[in-house]
Amino acid sequence: MDIPCPDFSHETAALEGGFTCVVGVDEVGRGPLAGPVTAAAVRLIPGCIPEGLNDSKKLTAGRRQELCLQLHACAEVSVAHASVEEIDSLNILRASHLAMARAIAGLPTKPDFALIDGHIIPVGLPHKCRALVRGDSLSLSIAAASIVAKVARDAIMVDLEQHHPGYGWRRNAGYPTKDHLAALLNLGVTPHHRRSFKPVHNILYQEISLTP
Repeated sequence: MDIPCPDFSHETAALEGGFTCVVGVDEVGRGPLAGPVTAAAVRLIPGCIPEGLNDSKKLTAGRRQELCLQLHACAEVSVAHASVEEIDSLNILRASHLAMARAIAGLPTKPDFALIDGHIIPVGLPHKCRALVRGDSLSLSIAAASIVAKVARDAIMVDLEQHHPGYGWRRNAGYPTKDHLAALLNLGVTPHHRRSFKPVHNILYQEISLTP
């Protein structure tokens, strides 16, 4: 089966439909046990689109870095986050949508059409939206947003590892890998861990149960 590559057809259709500022939106970090969820919104400028944009998961870290630099130089880009506290209080889906809304609001030009990765459109956005399942493999704007969000969040996790060594966040970005789960048991829960996520919650509950 042919693997789809993102193109500009969804953006072109919106522009031909009369919209003037079309952006792609994606988030990264729903699955990790630690760190924020990060979203990016990107408005690509026709005629100035970097070559090789694709779903960030299909690119090497080095290639993501290169493309991210190009996007910041030739596109309108905004990055935003929802904190661990917001994830725990709202739930991860609502926190992801909050980060998306913040990213859109941070763009220098107010969009009138947004292509959203996934199947659910965040509530309350003040413009036309279209949800695209596997949008980072279909839309160049969403692919661009996936790259920018991934690079931004990875940088946060690298920085957090300096303050909390031992969890492997530089390598695992906070995802529940074997080494991360082992570190949770051996080193305990940090302020950057999501307490509403089961592996973290279970450790905290166990600690409370063992407290005399």
